[in-house]
Amino acid sequence: MFLVIDIGNTNQKAALFDDKGCQISFIQQITLTVSDLQTLIGQHNLHSAILSSVGNMDSTVLNWLEHQVRLIQFSTNLPLPLQIQYESAGTLGTDRIACAVAANAMFPNQNVLSIQAGTCLVTDFVDSTNTYLGGSISPGLQMRFHALHEHTAHLPLLEPQTINSFTGNSTQNSILSGVINGLSCEIDGFIGHYLTHYPDTVTILTGGDAPLLQNYIKNRIFAAPNLVLQGLYKILRYNTDDLS
Repeated sequence: MFLVIDIGNTNQKAALFDDKGCQISFIQQITLTVSDLQTLIGQHNLHSAILSSVGNMDSTVLNWLEHQVRLIQFSTNLPLPLQIQYESAGTLGTDRIACAVAANAMFPNQNVLSIQAGTCLVTDFVDSTNTYLGGSISPGLQMRFHALHEHTAHLPLLEPQTINSFTGNSTQNSILSGVINGLSCEIDGFIGHYLTHYPDTVTILTGGDAPLLQNYIKNRIFAAPNLVLQGLYKILRYNTDDLS
């Protein structure tokens, strides 16, 4: 079995994969603990594990992992199953790389745009030569709701929810329309740009807010939950398949 851990800005996730790439178990917490991982792993024997972190992790979890399993801490220096063409590769988020790797694995030798709708809205593009070119980063849903509330005197703090109208008929509905429809239009704009320059581009949407946003996106998309975890699994296998 292969253990994959993704320490994000908002949530921390871990998953167990078998040698065929099937996800066996999954857990998501605000902060992962040793107990969480022990429950996830159960009685399975681990071959190896990979850890990707763009957030803060409990040091006791890292210490436990290092004594339990062959652990790879993901960095941009790891060998990858695609080429990276990015001016500041050392600053490239490991979650972005993992997402791009998974998207490329799903659609090899094709132009593919992966979109993470989470803390931030992140796009990443891999072309048909299996080369990662880069993408974009902008505020996600929650960040936009918080910005409206914290940088104004009277606007309330709202939570994402389904809306049925483009034109808000109250302050609350206007905020919901502005944030949800605004982000959806932004996503459609990114997709449209890539389709203009790469007409056969495939788009994959992932991230915690993807289930809500996919209902408002006009362009064709493929929904892929936990794309980052799948990419980390691919990277782990790429770096450990020659190990016994």
